[in-house]
Amino acid sequence: MKKLISFVVAAAVALPVSVMAQVKEDVLTKYAKPSQFLDIKISPEGNYLAATSRTDEGKVRLTVLDINDKKVLSMTEGQGNESVASFNWANDDRLVMSMAREVGSLDAPIPTGEIFAMDADGGNQKILTGPRSDDGDYRFAQIIDFLPDEPNQVMIYSVRMMSNEPYIDLYRMKLDSGRKRAEGRIPLRRYKSTNVSVLLDDEGVSRIAVGTDPDNRNQLVMMTRDGANEEWEVANKYFEEEGHFTPMEIMPDGHTVIGTSTRSSDTSAIVSYDLNTHESTVIAEHPKTDIAPIFSLKNGRNNELIGGAYEYDAIDAVFFQGVKDKQFANITQSIIRAFPNRSVGIRSATLDNSKMVITVSSANHPAEFYLYDAEKGSLSMITQARPWLDKQAMPETQIITYQARDGLKIHGLLTLPPGKEAKDLPLILLPHGGPHGIRDSLTNLDTDAKVLAEHGYAVLQPNFRGSGGYGNEFLTKGYKKWGTTMIDDMTDGVDYLIEKGIADPERMCVYGASYGGYAALMSVIREPKKYKCTIGFVGVYDLNLMFQEGDISEAKAGVNYLSKVLPTDKAERESQSPVHQVDKLEVPVFIIQGGRDVRVPKEHAFRLRDALEKRNHTYEWLLKPGEGHGFYKPENNIERWNKMLVFLDKYINE
Repeated sequence: MKKLISFVVAAAVALPVSVMAQVKEDVLTKYAKPSQFLDIKISPEGNYLAATSRTDEGKVRLTVLDINDKKVLSMTEGQGNESVASFNWANDDRLVMSMAREVGSLDAPIPTGEIFAMDADGGNQKILTGPRSDDGDYRFAQIIDFLPDEPNQVMIYSVRMMSNEPYIDLYRMKLDSGRKRAEGRIPLRRYKSTNVSVLLDDEGVSRIAVGTDPDNRNQLVMMTRDGANEEWEVANKYFEEEGHFTPMEIMPDGHTVIGTSTRSSDTSAIVSYDLNTHESTVIAEHPKTDIAPIFSLKNGRNNELIGGAYEYDAIDAVFFQGVKDKQFANITQSIIRAFPNRSVGIRSATLDNSKMVITVSSANHPAEFYLYDAEKGSLSMITQARPWLDKQAMPETQIITYQARDGLKIHGLLTLPPGKEAKDLPLILLPHGGPHGIRDSLTNLDTDAKVLAEHGYAVLQPNFRGSGGYGNEFLTKGYKKWGTTMIDDMTDGVDYLIEKGIADPERMCVYGASYGGYAALMSVIREPKKYKCTIGFVGVYDLNLMFQEGDISEAKAGVNYLSKVLPTDKAERESQSPVHQVDKLEVPVFIIQGGRDVRVPKEHAFRLRDALEKRNHTYEWLLKPGEGHGFYKPENNIERWNKMLVFLDKYINE
């Protein structure tokens, strides 16, 4: 039997030493190592910085630093296997945080639903919600807003942990005692696999709620009310594919809502919505890509719409004329100009905006944190999230465009190996997961692409039809075409690189995760002579099985989604399923799977493996029992990359 078991790869008898020597262990280690610093925020009066950072053991802790004397005031870690998941300043002396905990055999920590508070110096620690709080309430809680006029209180939503279809209950909660005052119930259920978003005005009153109705094909429902003691009313109902409105911020006037919408444009535009008249107005749109709002800050809250951010041929932004806070707009514009083609965000600011924490990152620049000082007019680096990654030596990722065979314009990312001419390179086609609504972006550093490029491969990440960010028509063109037209878009990108002389047509493989793992198999099935090998990581291999196994099929909303995006006919789903098309496979397959994956259960991998064994087809296998949908532990990713590189080197590298 021509089965190749992955755990024997390290043995000297498995592969020649010359092949093994091509794996750069130091490269794998540095990309597998998660960010040391995750988030940094300044206190409202500017006296302290708080930062989440990772310990050598992998736990996330919260450190508070006095800005003036540069002394560490406190360093807080969770008990046992708990880590800090998120945090924020409630006022200049007190922080609130949520926690995550490793559970059972799962390798990745999951949120506990508990809220903690403590003083900046680490004192007066209090568990405010959950079974360990004073009231012992076994509910999942989350902060939805901070109350500017009540700095010792926050607004939270709370749901019963054991309920499948809970309503959202709102409470004002004191941060010193955890005492709560009921603020009513949102008349929308949080059905399984859905969420309910709630927006408060500057008075701390919930005014907008958006949820999903699984009983009506996942129709989106937006409800509004005029004030604290008013009744909730349905303002809009709409299906996402017909155009959506996503409210993001209620402006200080109490009735103007800024959000994004495709109701009157194909791409997602910046829109204002009037809570009094229920009329909407398009403020800005890009005809070919989505655009997102940029706000000014005042007293720590979003205050005015000053511009829009977007990515098409590059990362870019536009700023509006006639804004009131010209100073903030000018500062923001200057900071963005200082970091061209990078994503720039304001993580936090003092109440008077005299100091701000800025994050800067891109596919070619690991995240960095800066402190802006308005009085000094200076921008100084606080720290790097991953200081061991050398951005100067990192393989460069760039945006490319090409035409699909039917004339549709496709954007994608191309990462090239450093120090090599972009000519006749071995190529890895790397389709993204999702697939719908997901987009490979220059704003994100993809470690898979970097690791492969560091080892001499050109890497293509195409934003095939069905991807997000390029408009509703582009998105829906991929529905029910997972294994056909979407795959053709990927193939056309590969052919474009061959035509340009960048890719060597005799040395090409496909690798992907989730839907990307599915596409990795369907690409070599659909084009059996084009590629030399394929790697599927936590991939979907049987479309019919998606209706039977996994967390998507466990919820009505999930079944509605599958019915919308997958072929309606069972026979057509089989024709687009790798497990039913293995007779067309002509290249070696590497299957990588997490044993605790609930999104794409291991049954997919086992069915593909069984089908390959039945046909005596060459394959390799790697199963990590404690991992889920993607590997979390650095050592597991190092092992995965090591085995992938040996596999790829065997078939397409020189």
